[in-house]
Amino acid sequence: MDTTPSRFRKIQRVMWYILFLNLGVAAAKIIYGMYTNVLSMQSDGYHSLFDGISNVIGLIGIQIASKPPDAEHPYGHRKFETLAAIFIAFILGVVAFEIVRSAIERFGNGAHPEVTTLSFMIMLGTMGVNYAVTTYEKRKGKELQSEVLLADAAHTKSDIYVSLSVLLGLVAINAGYPLIDPIISVLVAVVILRAGIEIIFSSASILCDHSSIDPAQIADVVCRVEGVQGCHNIRTRGPQGSVYVDMHVEVDPGMPTYKSHTVAHIVQYRIKERFEGIQEVLVHIEPAENSHT
Repeated sequence: MDTTPSRFRKIQRVMWYILFLNLGVAAAKIIYGMYTNVLSMQSDGYHSLFDGISNVIGLIGIQIASKPPDAEHPYGHRKFETLAAIFIAFILGVVAFEIVRSAIERFGNGAHPEVTTLSFMIMLGTMGVNYAVTTYEKRKGKELQSEVLLADAAHTKSDIYVSLSVLLGLVAINAGYPLIDPIISVLVAVVILRAGIEIIFSSASILCDHSSIDPAQIADVVCRVEGVQGCHNIRTRGPQGSVYVDMHVEVDPGMPTYKSHTVAHIVQYRIKERFEGIQEVLVHIEPAENSHT
């Protein structure tokens, strides 16, 4: 596994690539959407623009999260990465609200959008870029165990479906049904809002110290260590790649201190060997109530 500084540098490099791609995609859709007065295309463009803004927030969060533990943050700054993911979700909510507001205005003014061959080419091209971004970012997110990259990949994946709906809207507008344009925009807003809610729930479970690993799986590993007679109070917390584990391990009451200390080290080693992304294992040794010796 990568050292922490190396991991954060790799995440930052991925986010810089994605940022430039998102800005290019957004510019193409917004500029041409305004030129042709197609609201759904503009909405999709603003969606991509805020993808870029979320990348900037993610970069800031990663920069803070990469700092080593200090006196005020003895467990490190990794959760700042999770906070960045939540902030991205709130931005998505704002975007969804603005899109709905624009759609309502369009219903009122009855403006007629224009659809051209270039409109279809831009949407198809940006869908291709989004697919490549989603595949790359999801793969890197799993490889680097980064909730920010995985959250952004899920968001970018929704862009593909959004762009597909806009394409269908362009077909309907071209067929003489301009009211489809604001309706598609509202559907885009719903997709964006859903992506934001999913990110919030996923990130909140990490911040609230939701159990990261099934205690039964850990107990199975620990109880196989020679000298261990039982274990309980098994607790885990933290995001993927930075999981903290603590537990009580029972040993023979007559076991010498140095030997029980060795048992604790073996338990720590076995857990880190069995489960990926373990940052620290805290073992509290205590005498077994019903010793077999």
